[in-house]
Amino acid sequence: MKNPIKSVLAPILVTAMLLSCGDQKKKRGADARTVTRESTKAAHNDQYDPGTGWQLAWADEFNGETLDTNHWNRQVEKAGRFNDEWQRYTSSTENAYVEDGNLVIKAKHESDTHGMDQYTSARLNTAGKFTFKYGKIAARIKLPESEGLWPAFWMLGANIDENGGDTPWPQCGEIDILELYGSKDDAVVEGNAHYANASNAHTMMGAVPYKLDQGKFADAFHIFELEWDAESLHWFVDGNQYASMDLTAEELSEFHEDFFILLNVAVGGSFAGRPNDSSIFPQYMYVDWVRVYESIE
Repeated sequence: MKNPIKSVLAPILVTAMLLSCGDQKKKRGADARTVTRESTKAAHNDQYDPGTGWQLAWADEFNGETLDTNHWNRQVEKAGRFNDEWQRYTSSTENAYVEDGNLVIKAKHESDTHGMDQYTSARLNTAGKFTFKYGKIAARIKLPESEGLWPAFWMLGANIDENGGDTPWPQCGEIDILELYGSKDDAVVEGNAHYANASNAHTMMGAVPYKLDQGKFADAFHIFELEWDAESLHWFVDGNQYASMDLTAEELSEFHEDFFILLNVAVGGSFAGRPNDSSIFPQYMYVDWVRVYESIE
């Protein structure tokens, strides 16, 4: 014979346990945010040196109270617009804002379920406001972490039709200064470049990874650089070159035109894996500064 008291208490206990697990997950996210914000406040011990032969041409140090709209566009896109990604990109100051001298891109889980359009994030670009051809671009960034996260610092050809130009992707060209795939390894970033070959088909350099000797990219700020001239591209993390690409082939004409800058945090997608119950939200990408230098040699 069933014990009536146990029959009544059992579902109550299960519900309490589930609520407790959910609260603990939210608390872990809140605790991580508190620790991270304190660490970013004290992280502006910038001693970056671009090296000889470079002079500053453009920069955003994110020292104001709000995002500088003379520099950046907030790109608004519905979920699934790119690569079957689950987030929608918003213009909300909840998803991109300036705080403690950093640009913050915040990826949020907006419901209790995983799937398309259950997340919000931000995709910022300088299209129509700042473009350049050749030089050195660098940024000091503290990356997010978690299953299914896909943060990036990258560039697109200024003539892309997505932002008012007349050229489709990949004919416009794309340079990925950094991409991190949380479903792979939070200690690894990748550099890559995309273009159209002589047959007008999508081709890429092929992703080249850079792995930290210890820790992960969410633990601290790191400096990501790209050097670009008429002959080649070179990728660096904290001053260490890890990838290069020759640009002298005739089919690489995309890389001899102006490009603009993008910063974003995608959630899910065809290449990034999917968030799940182990993923912690919200997640934050902190950008201390972005700088572009021109050669004076």
